[in-house]
Amino acid sequence: MLAVIQKAEVGYTARFERYWKHSTEEVWSWLTDNDKLAVWFSELRVDELRQGGLIKFDMQDGTFEEMIITELQPGSVLEYTWDKDRVRFELYKDDADGSKLVFIEKITEVTGHTPRDIAGWDVCLDAIGMLMDGEGDAVTPDSRKGMWESKYEQYVRIFAELAN
Repeated sequence: MLAVIQKAEVGYTARFERYWKHSTEEVWSWLTDNDKLAVWFSELRVDELRQGGLIKFDMQDGTFEEMIITELQPGSVLEYTWDKDRVRFELYKDDADGSKLVFIEKITEVTGHTPRDIAGWDVCLDAIGMLMDGEGDAVTPDSRKGMWESKYEQYVRIFAELAN
């Protein structure tokens, strides 16, 4: 399911919702445990899991972009800077053994790179679900590239329509 993109007071928001038959504790571990994080977003690493702490993005050239954790409620909310934007993960208990993840990117300015980012987050969220469901074999670089390309084209159209 694609993100809902909406105009905000400043810029736009991209909002994703995912419902999983996994506990909020399990989902939280996929967002914050570096071993699990490396499986679905290999460039990210939690350096200090605390408000004001750091998440590092490996630029693959020996340098790291430092992102600041702006809000942390252990087990339920993780928000951090993402260049000029912010990304936010919110977890809710959905039923007896499931959870709902709401992911929001607050986009200050739409650029040519924005559809790439949003498509990337979409694929990452799908990958988390597949990994938790034990479908890790389905999360290969080739399959992820194919998923991303399809979503990217859709987000390019969505952002083009918003610009008009």
